Amino acid sequence: MLSALSPHIAAIDHLPWAALALAALLLWWPRLRVASLVLLALAGAAGFALGQLDVRALIALALLALAGWMILPARAQAARIAGHVLFVLVALALGFHAAPGFHNPLAIPPTRITPDAIEFSMYLNLDKPLVGFWLLLAWGGVQRERAPLDWFKAALPACLAAAALCLGLAYALGQIAWAPKWPAWGLLWAFNNLLLVTLAEEALFRGYLQEGLMRRWRERRWGDAAAIAVAAVAFGLVHLAGGWA
Repeated sequence: MLSALSPHIAAIDHLPWAALALAALLLWWPRLRVASLVLLALAGAAGFALGQLDVRALIALALLALAGWMILPARAQAARIAGHVLFVLVALALGFHAAPGFHNPLAIPPTRITPDAIEFSMYLNLDKPLVGFWLLLAWGGVQRERAPLDWFKAALPACLAAAALCLGLAYALGQIAWAPKWPAWGLLWAFNNLLLVTLAEEALFRGYLQEGLMRRWRERRWGDAAAIAVAAVAFGLVHLAGGWA
């Protein structure tokens, strides 16, 4: 099954990613947190065994653990601030794949899905998802207690409106064209983005930055709008390599 998702690499090379993806899925349910941690440990062990991680990766893990310890409520305010600064620096290093010790396998080699498309490639990253795991495990501000139905009612209209606006604008700017297709690795791409890419990026930019600023500016009339704007601009700057459009 795994080799069919990405024939470019052997099925065994998918194991760390598969364990990490399943750990990310279970991470959102507190009652399954232990199972998620077991799978996270399995992903790490498999990564070391397969050479996708080396001993230098322990540096990033140690720094994340230190940041988590520094932001505990019992710590002094200066220590908590320093812990958050440390986390942001490590998160940027992991997100830009600059942290040493991670050898993410290439699952989708550079290819053009259609003749007029830009080249696309994808790695099974073990570094970037750690940002999302830290946020959900060490910093509780990412998750807010709310009934799932309330989340659905709020998210569905926003999702449809955002998709229509973004895709419509991209089409108007000539950035996309109508060309339906489903490549052989489509499921791998979908699972990777749904379970791991969004875990890191949305937890960081929306759950951490935006939610944190909303709490800080809650007394300001412009607080929510400013927090959303700051998070959106930060997200855009991080993805600036894709071009201004």
